[in-house]
Amino acid sequence: MSERRSGKLKALEEALGHDFERPELLEQALTHRSAVRARGKVSEGYERLEFLGDRVLGLLVAELLVNRFPREQEGELTRRHTALVRRDTLVRIARGIDLGAYLKLSKGESDAGSRKSPTLLADACEAVIAALYLDGGLAVARPFIERYWNPLVDESATPPRDAKTALQEWAQGHGLPLPSYKTVAIEGPSHEPRFTIAVSVTGRAPVEAQGRSKRAAEQAAAKLLLAHVQDEKRG
Repeated sequence: MSERRSGKLKALEEALGHDFERPELLEQALTHRSAVRARGKVSEGYERLEFLGDRVLGLLVAELLVNRFPREQEGELTRRHTALVRRDTLVRIARGIDLGAYLKLSKGESDAGSRKSPTLLADACEAVIAALYLDGGLAVARPFIERYWNPLVDESATPPRDAKTALQEWAQGHGLPLPSYKTVAIEGPSHEPRFTIAVSVTGRAPVEAQGRSKRAAEQAAAKLLLAHVQDEKRG
């Protein structure tokens, strides 16, 4: 890595809490495939690192939870884990360290606003975790995970119970088939789409809700249908 590049990434390395011995790993973690095609400066983009980072994150978050909650059972730990490794959480971390500003994109992707794309941010965040792991092992990746994920764990005193799970449990408790989700529309630019999802349960009219991801829209729709059910119960 050149001195100029080292200076540019110094702030990111500080946020990551690690000075890379193999800075090319960090370079790769920040490189989108569009930049590989356009510039040909590195052999590949971040997809392979993203694959590895997903597994490293899953392991270290599981370790963190087992240590933090020695009395919780598998199901409770699983709910916490799912919330902490999902895309929305990765995007939150990526935005917190301003990861989008460091991404290497083609001019077309950059002009399209892809630096703000939730999908790209989440993928790059996983790739950066892999780069940390490959440069220094779990001893380097673990402090990063603890630094940024511990505050998220502290936000919920009890295991999170998302709306989709709650709606599924309600349906099963009433002897009904599982809720059905349907994509109604996908609108907006590719880097910032908005999904409209409809959810239905036997015996009740479907409701629709929007979100910046399919998962977010499904959660919003489930939450809305649960609210309708609760209103009926109170009525």
